[in-house]
Amino acid sequence: MTSPRIILLAHGSSDKRWCETFETLAEPTLKSIDNARVAYMELAEPSMDTVISEGVAEGATVFTIIPLFLAAGRHLRKDVPAMVEELEKAHGATIQLAPPIGENPLLGQAIRDVVMLQLEQTPA
Repeated sequence: MTSPRIILLAHGSSDKRWCETFETLAEPTLKSIDNARVAYMELAEPSMDTVISEGVAEGATVFTIIPLFLAAGRHLRKDVPAMVEELEKAHGATIQLAPPIGENPLLGQAIRDVVMLQLEQTPA
């Protein structure tokens, strides 16, 4: 079986600078994982529909969405699962929705590392 296409899902914003922050954050993953893409839930492109449509056109049928959210609020509990269900039907794809990255303890360790770095750079 082939690996699923990875979609790093951010909320989205009409502010291009906001989107650029997530694209920069995603860059190491995009460089390390073939066919990984960033998609936005709303307000920005590419949308999940765009990314999945393009993937299906290239022959992909299995996708895993990694939400770049700190916690599962209304969007991840209701809106995104409904969108996933609709996208599966529309594109004949299998789409797995992973937990938000904020639930992974590795993110907590990364935050600690950022704080420690900031403390080292702050004059005493």
